Amino acid sequence: MGVGAVILREGKILLEKRKNEPARGRWSIPGGVVDVGESLEDAVIRETKEETGLEVETPTLIDVVYQVDRDGDGKVKYHFVIIDYLVHVKCGEPEASSDADALKWVAFDEVEKYDLTASFRRFFQKNKEKLENFSAK
Repeated sequence: MGVGAVILREGKILLEKRKNEPARGRWSIPGGVVDVGESLEDAVIRETKEETGLEVETPTLIDVVYQVDRDGDGKVKYHFVIIDYLVHVKCGEPEASSDADALKWVAFDEVEKYDLTASFRRFFQKNKEKLENFSAK
């Protein structure tokens, strides 16, 4: 099980270029695996700090997505359930670290031009209007 952090600023979303597999080199949002015994909210706050250096607060559930990747023989290679949260930045400026190869603020109308992970592309297409509304507040 994993979590994702949706971080918005001035009509843009913070995207992360993945440093490691799965989906190395593709763009998504900061996030990662929930540690055993960790709450989902604590996990998204921790993962955001580890990957971006940002201190965030007030996780608000947006959506749950999943991804099943299979190998050439059709066997399951990865199976993820990802709980995506809107988080608010308390302090800091984003700086790529941990599993992040790069970070970039991207306007909503530019997001789908990036080589996105399959699960994030589905999440973004499903929730774009909701994200634009959150960003306008």
